[in-house]
Amino acid sequence: MRIAPLSFFVTATLMAASVLAQDTATVNAVESELAVKQTELDNYTQILDKHISEEARLQSQLTLLRTRSSELDKEKNQALDAMNELYRRLIDDPSIDITAAQTRYQQAVSTHKQNKDDISMQLAAIASHRKDIEQIRITKHTLVNTLESLKDQLSTARVERLRNEFTREGTLEVEHTINCKRTETLAACEQRGQQLGLQKATKRFIDQVFANLTEQRIVEPKRNIAGAQVQVVNSHVVGSAFSGQGNYSVNLSVTMRGDMNNSRLCSLLNLDNRFCSEYGTPLSMGYQASYPTTFSDTQLTFKDVSDNIGQVEVTKADQQPVIEIDTQRVTNVSPAQSEKVNSVAVTLRSNVYDDEVFINGVSYGSTKLTVNVPKGIHDIEVRKLGYQPYKAQIDIRKARTINARLLKKPESIAAPTPKSEQKQVIAKRTKTVVTPSQANNAIVIIPAGSFKMGDLTGNGLANERPVVEKVLSNSYAMQSKEVTVGEYRQFITSTGYQTEAEKGKGCAYYKNGEPVWELDYKWSNPGFNQADNFPVVCVSYEDAKAYANWLSGEKGQQFRLPNEVEWEYAARASTTSEYPWGNEIGKNLANCGWCGSEYSNKSAAPVGEFAPNNYGLYDTVGNVWEWTQKRASQDDVTVRGGAWNFAPSLARVSTRLALAADFRANYIGFRLVRER
Repeated sequence: MRIAPLSFFVTATLMAASVLAQDTATVNAVESELAVKQTELDNYTQILDKHISEEARLQSQLTLLRTRSSELDKEKNQALDAMNELYRRLIDDPSIDITAAQTRYQQAVSTHKQNKDDISMQLAAIASHRKDIEQIRITKHTLVNTLESLKDQLSTARVERLRNEFTREGTLEVEHTINCKRTETLAACEQRGQQLGLQKATKRFIDQVFANLTEQRIVEPKRNIAGAQVQVVNSHVVGSAFSGQGNYSVNLSVTMRGDMNNSRLCSLLNLDNRFCSEYGTPLSMGYQASYPTTFSDTQLTFKDVSDNIGQVEVTKADQQPVIEIDTQRVTNVSPAQSEKVNSVAVTLRSNVYDDEVFINGVSYGSTKLTVNVPKGIHDIEVRKLGYQPYKAQIDIRKARTINARLLKKPESIAAPTPKSEQKQVIAKRTKTVVTPSQANNAIVIIPAGSFKMGDLTGNGLANERPVVEKVLSNSYAMQSKEVTVGEYRQFITSTGYQTEAEKGKGCAYYKNGEPVWELDYKWSNPGFNQADNFPVVCVSYEDAKAYANWLSGEKGQQFRLPNEVEWEYAARASTTSEYPWGNEIGKNLANCGWCGSEYSNKSAAPVGEFAPNNYGLYDTVGNVWEWTQKRASQDDVTVRGGAWNFAPSLARVSTRLALAADFRANYIGFRLVRER
């Protein structure tokens, strides 16, 4: 048997080649930008380390100067006492020489004054150095966010490139020879030979598609779950002949187009499924309406020309069938059995939206969904976070519709629920109907316990390591939601307090990936539309502490910012994953940059817009960064939780950013703990 040279991607492929080159150029451009930004981040990290070392040196010198100040003050007092004693003696004995005592005192005063001046200069140098450190840290945070955003762009570009590589079109010439059966007519032998040649062409085509994938090394091991398909656009016989030995040879030219189950692209590239969500419901029926015959990859497997046994007799070549390559769902089918394997359409529906359908463990996207599967027994599962999954093993022999009903889990572990789906909250005591925005910022009890604090998955930043075992011996109480604009307004009205944004240079916001100061931005005007149930932002660490002190007086109980251990322990809520629901950010489960919510990269969301974690805390992922209480030894303050305009990877439960205490931005707020 001889296979003619491939004219792969010759016919009608100029546009496809251009698209693929464009895809690769996009991936390369993002990778190049990533490398540049990573180098910048590394440089700033080194600069920051040097500045921190220099600050430590300056602080050490300041300590020495202050120690010397005490010694010089003591020397000055001793010199003064000695000189005063000589003055008293001089009254009785005018001949006493007091010059040496005067000189000693003058030198002591001068040295003490110089040391005080040195302390003042040292403090000024440290203050200037602190400003440099603060600016470098802000720049570093900006670069980290930019890097994480670029990683998201890279993932999206890789998915798009792979999709285009799977859906390319090309023409293939193939020659195939079979031995005619004694019992079949020449016409039947000719038809069978052409059909087997067509199958060979499609098999070769899909092999070439996989062989030419840019990320073939990553994708090829998962070929059995790829769900790749081939559409035969047209085919014609270039030449054919019968031999005297009863053989029939045919040379076919086949134009084919690839197709792909888009829901599997992310699995093939080991990416979060959110990068494939824009493609919507995966292709299932494909071109079935135009080309009704579908074959699995096992039917495309054929014996060598030396074998005398034909395989499958199917429709004529001019019917241009779709060849579906899906080794997961049809495997180990012999040639005799393959003739009996047919696909049937299954429609899946459920009583919830934004769910995910799994057939035999493979994700097919959200309902309503129609998918083509081989006849036989299949494991069907429909999942949605916060709901009990629907699971069933169904023997599918003909087209049918499956209606899955999912039951909601208890509220403490409910799935994040968008505003459009939120129901009114029934006040337990008064039975009064209130909306979530009207409900009070409830206090929830965080139980005592222990946990591992830090980067548990290896995906975090350097300041999240090492992982440390922490023990909280006592339970404590924490506000379930971030402090709102309405709550902060009560404090301002009651006290007349002026925030640092109102007294200083305003509040920072992100513009073109950089924090920019806007003089007019403040807690009541953060640069985006907000209501009383939005988290208060544009408040500094001291502004948050001032509110806590006021609330303590109002309630007669002690409120304060949570320390980092308390915050992370409460946010983890007995989980060890990156987020309360798992290690993938998902879509529309939180308000962070590129997280798929209506607020992402636009503004903060109302508090409690998404469901709480296992401890009943809302918005520990995204929405706004939250101030935590600093230790006495700290100069900087750490914010936790991510924000609406920061990358999803920075909304992980262990992410921490260090900022100056007087920094304020329209993406930073806070919540409080109540001491018991």
